[in-house]
Amino acid sequence: MTDIRFDALCIGNAICDVFSHVEEDFLVNESLIKGSMRLIDTDEAVRLFEKMGQTVRISGGSAGNTAAGIASLGGKPAYFGKVADDELGDSYSHDMNGTGVYFNTPRLREWKPTARSMILITPDGERTMNTYLGACTEFTPADVDEEVVAASAVTYMEGYLWDPEEAKKAFVKAAEIAHQHGRKVGLTLSDSFCVDRYRSEFKSLLSDKVVDLLFANEHELKSLYETSDLDTAVAAAKEAGTLTALTLGEDGAMVINGDDTIKVAAKPVDNVVDLTGAGDLFASGFLFGLARGYSHADAAELGCLCASSVISHVGARAERPLKNTAAQNGFDV
Repeated sequence: MTDIRFDALCIGNAICDVFSHVEEDFLVNESLIKGSMRLIDTDEAVRLFEKMGQTVRISGGSAGNTAAGIASLGGKPAYFGKVADDELGDSYSHDMNGTGVYFNTPRLREWKPTARSMILITPDGERTMNTYLGACTEFTPADVDEEVVAASAVTYMEGYLWDPEEAKKAFVKAAEIAHQHGRKVGLTLSDSFCVDRYRSEFKSLLSDKVVDLLFANEHELKSLYETSDLDTAVAAAKEAGTLTALTLGEDGAMVINGDDTIKVAAKPVDNVVDLTGAGDLFASGFLFGLARGYSHADAAELGCLCASSVISHVGARAERPLKNTAAQNGFDV
């Protein structure tokens, strides 16, 4: 059997977050609704990017954030995601590898630029988002490196990637390779709207044992099982039998493993600044814990610690090494 080189392989939409501080007049002149998020096409993405002033760029995307969190814990993550052979693709690749994430997915060399979320920040701190999916939707089975999958303790995919048909095939291929090598496969539901689009397919992934580990927040789990009651959703998850890591916001998290449930408390945060990335970083801690042989309770506690760390500042990346934070809280990292 192939030796484990990576704690987790994360697969997702490779989106470069591009931040720029703008005046209110910029939004007015561009007919943008402050605080909104819109999907834009290639022409609008190029046009708006050229009009933005000085920018700060950070490699983003849900699964990318999770991979970076694992690296911050001192782990060894890998990442599959599609960027273009362009300037933003260079920036994304440099940033991911610079954080300690193994990222070597072949570049897209024609017609679609690297995906970007152009985040315009006005003086009041409000964020107006313009998202172009571009190259990241072109992830295909050909981009699945079998050696990396085989060498990863867990292969983890974001639900957002279930939209493009070829990406869907790529995940199924990766899951098959992972299971052939005795590895685990995880899925995060991403958001309730994503669940609404693919509820039956996600349920089939669980019932057919394609997925061994499910990540969800309470809204996504209730959507998956079509109920407004959390207890009913938890009961359905128990019946499904898939190991489920459920985040509950300020109430912490729950691990559902067959008939057993484990509840862990949220870590106190003096000042909640930005909830962006909380679920992504919970997954970092939980996946790292599983790969390193932690109990489910300890893995969930580490996940809550990572989530609490990231919501105390703007952005979905740790400001200081999560390894230090974990060690200070008694974790053996």
